[in-house]
Amino acid sequence: MRVLSAFANGQGGELVIGRNDKGQPIGLANAKRLLEDIPNLVRNKLGIIPHVALEKQNDLDIIRVKITPSSVPISHNGKFYFRSGSTVQELDGKHLADFLLRKTGASWDDAVEEKGDWDIIDESAIEDFKRYANDRIPSIVRETDLATILRKLNLVENEYLKRAVVLLFGKEPQRLHSHAVVKIGRFLTDTTIQTTDIVSGNLFRQVENSLEILRTKYLLSNIKFEGIHRRDILEYPYEALREAIINALIHRDYLGFSQIQIRVYPDKLVIMNEGSLPPEVPLEKLKTNHLSKPRNKLLAQAFYYAGFIEAWGRGTTMIVEKCLEQGLPEPEFQQEHGVMTVIFHKDIFTEAYLRTMDLAERQIKAVLFVKEKEKITNIEYQNLCGISDRTASRDLERLTDLKLLRRFGEKKGTFYRLNVGG
Repeated sequence: MRVLSAFANGQGGELVIGRNDKGQPIGLANAKRLLEDIPNLVRNKLGIIPHVALEKQNDLDIIRVKITPSSVPISHNGKFYFRSGSTVQELDGKHLADFLLRKTGASWDDAVEEKGDWDIIDESAIEDFKRYANDRIPSIVRETDLATILRKLNLVENEYLKRAVVLLFGKEPQRLHSHAVVKIGRFLTDTTIQTTDIVSGNLFRQVENSLEILRTKYLLSNIKFEGIHRRDILEYPYEALREAIINALIHRDYLGFSQIQIRVYPDKLVIMNEGSLPPEVPLEKLKTNHLSKPRNKLLAQAFYYAGFIEAWGRGTTMIVEKCLEQGLPEPEFQQEHGVMTVIFHKDIFTEAYLRTMDLAERQIKAVLFVKEKEKITNIEYQNLCGISDRTASRDLERLTDLKLLRRFGEKKGTFYRLNVGG
């Protein structure tokens, strides 16, 4: 029953009865009775109806019990189970709360905020939102009644405010949800932190303030002139960073107590938020067109009306596009232990950055050559710098060890390309 309830709570599954641990058929002496007993037992214990079938393998009776995914949570003896890999796990604590929310179609931000009253609302935040939302809700600018605005946004239930109101328009959201902040740090290594900033306030201001702190304190800008017009181009695309921060805020699992982290390393920028992807959006789909399945529906709706996001699930593909347009490697999307991570890689193939890596002038020259010409061979490197085959081999091997270049081919056909994405 534990296994079958776990199947029902997940993607469904099949239980085969009449085989040994090696998968070999050994048959059942009471197959016909089980065909009647199993459906009744499953229905009485779990409240679901399985598909039970009898088949013959080597003249031996085998029973297959198929369970389809359930739209509602299924418990066994008051406990909930979930299939993870080849094991059955009991859900408890935060994992159980998150599971029940997803199964019931509710979201954390849709629940009533028991500790919040109407005095917590920052009216200036409401006015900011009205300006933001003017394009998508033109009538909102003329609306002066606060309660009407919140009701139209589905942020009120029986005169009680929902949790989303606190995060979107609260005067001090962290008084009720202290973990709802963004933590920014400059990391020299994974264990060496140089500076730290904590960004609080409502979610709209967290987006704006996080980007401003990154722009003025943590990131460099390259100056580019287009005619007489000067452009300051941030080392990571501003639009991509903005989208990634917004995604972290509205897809975050607020049942957890960890903060959103933005880690700035010498060669990369990492944004981390607690909260796994929904089953409908696997990790490998993030760089292609995919469904939009926000974890916090009311937060996502408010950001959509404010013009901060689109409703088509294109946010992650836009992040990739903006990085490629700026000549950067594709960002990485990772998911592990319930944490979603986006990794932006800096363009490390610049003369300024290469000079920080203790390279010889000829090695810097080689990397810049590959950046322009796409590849280099040992002979081309010898001719470029006037060095011996032995020196060229040693230099190229070190550039490969440093993950600046990547080797392709064998023997005489060997050539080197940039190790984009590292």
